Amino acid sequence: MAEQYGRRYSVGTGTATSAEFDEGLRSHMLKIYNYMASGVLLTGIVAMVFSGMAVNETAAGRELTGLGQAIYASPLRWVIALSPLAMIMVMSFGINKLSTFALQACFWVFAALMGVSISSIFLVYTDASIAQIFFVTAGAFAGLSLFGYTTKKDLSGWGSFLIMGVIGIVIAMIVNIFVQSSMMGFIISVLGVLIFAGLTAYDTQRIKEMYFQGHGHETMAKLSIMGALSLYLNFINMFLFLLQLFGNRE
Repeated sequence: MAEQYGRRYSVGTGTATSAEFDEGLRSHMLKIYNYMASGVLLTGIVAMVFSGMAVNETAAGRELTGLGQAIYASPLRWVIALSPLAMIMVMSFGINKLSTFALQACFWVFAALMGVSISSIFLVYTDASIAQIFFVTAGAFAGLSLFGYTTKKDLSGWGSFLIMGVIGIVIAMIVNIFVQSSMMGFIISVLGVLIFAGLTAYDTQRIKEMYFQGHGHETMAKLSIMGALSLYLNFINMFLFLLQLFGNRE
């Protein structure tokens, strides 16, 4: 945490006035939100492009193309589903070894792979429903992130509980692949929305606190990318769970 001495702040090895510190923090957070929003935009574009190429409209209805068969109805779909997770692991474990440019490239590749992975939502839900849930998610995300940024309450105690919740949801989703319980799916979706809503506020405060600690320019650049990744994951997961709860199916 940055220490305040009168009207000056100690950040890393340097000092800054309150105004300079606040300006630096706003710039840092804006960079993170820009990365995150650009990643979401890239994911959406890729998802729409791939869903369009995966389906042909015929007199009998929608029909999967060869690409659609490959990414939705073959073992390749599991590779596509797991590839974003692989990129997250590369970024998380390689943050100290990768250059800022390489880490940034990994983020864009990850966002594109996520687009391919979730492109099937355009085949399952109506376009109007997807757009509506997206804007609802955007509004909720903005409010939750603003709360995390401005609150004086220490949210660090939420971390362990929320991470345990994420692990529990992942396990439950795997189990439900075999059980195919609609009630279990509903409960998972409700808990998923609540958990990722909490993580949005928690991660925003955590990212802000990391700025207080002070780091070199390259490290801060890398932390900006990783912060964007955390917020991106919260947004996308909250959107998908809300879509499962309230989306209108084709």
